[in-house]
Amino acid sequence: MHSYWDDRFSKEGYVWGISPSQTAEYALAFFRKHNVKSILVPGAGYGRNTRFFSSAGLAVTGVEISEVACGMTREFDPQTVFHHGSALDMSFSPDLFDAIYCFNTLHLFLEKNREQFLKECARKLKANGLLFFTVFSEKEENFGKGKEVEKNTFESRPGRPAHYFTEEDMRAHFKDFSVLESGVFLDSEEHGEGPHTHILRYIAARKC
Repeated sequence: MHSYWDDRFSKEGYVWGISPSQTAEYALAFFRKHNVKSILVPGAGYGRNTRFFSSAGLAVTGVEISEVACGMTREFDPQTVFHHGSALDMSFSPDLFDAIYCFNTLHLFLEKNREQFLKECARKLKANGLLFFTVFSEKEENFGKGKEVEKNTFESRPGRPAHYFTEEDMRAHFKDFSVLESGVFLDSEEHGEGPHTHILRYIAARKC
């Protein structure tokens, strides 16, 4: 997986532009409502969302598997502490966080690793810590395209399978957390594929 992302960031640079996802703006309001001061961002990329949070005064730590993307962060978001490594093993630090913001990363794992990733996230949260996750929904245009490698998981891009979540599936993944809010979010992007809108699912939950 890291070779796919290294290659993509090397060729396309700031793939999704420099503005944060609209979901980050929504998540910031949610975090402020719950007095969140520190957040962890797994799958942070080159920092377009971490920079938004760090600029808002949060203490931000990012984790990114792509060495190329980590190199880009040094100039793009120097306020955030970045760790180069897999989100499946975040033993880089004993720090615990008030919250985790995870944008479109969970769906990149196969089922066994999705379970492992969520357990790792729970381990990095303080007692009663919060999660805000976004994922591809089954309403996405690419749902059903490419080779199906697991149920509702399709390889529409070579080397990059993606899982598409229904509401029921989403809640089942977060069964060990207390779900506070969930829904569908339309997130607009414009990059190499041209302007388009992703139909994402989001979930806000609390560590039990």
